[in-house]
Amino acid sequence: MDSLPEVARVVQLPDGTYAYADRAPTIPPAGAPQIVHQHIHQAPPDRTVQRIALGSGVGAGAVAAGVYFGPLLVGVLTAIAANLALLAFLCVALAWGVVTVVRSIGGTEGQRAATSVRRARRRR
Repeated sequence: MDSLPEVARVVQLPDGTYAYADRAPTIPPAGAPQIVHQHIHQAPPDRTVQRIALGSGVGAGAVAAGVYFGPLLVGVLTAIAANLALLAFLCVALAWGVVTVVRSIGGTEGQRAATSVRRARRRR
């Protein structure tokens, strides 16, 4: 943990605003108007995983692997899920087609249709 940077100290100025201690503004002369620039930043991203990986002696390789392979794994799993969904849709469509054809041929209407098709072929 010695290699991590120190947390920046924040102090409250006499006028009630907050500033970093290492960048405390100098006091302007009494006659000059005072201009205060206050910058509000979002909190830095959570680096808990990186700190644990670096602190346990694993090194930058684990951090790089987590940063690189994490989104890559999500992308691969998404592509696999999309392919499986497409295959499932094709299986349902083909099964519906087969059932429809079998039902139309298997009944009495299907037998009459098959007979008329045979007769039409013989006439040619």
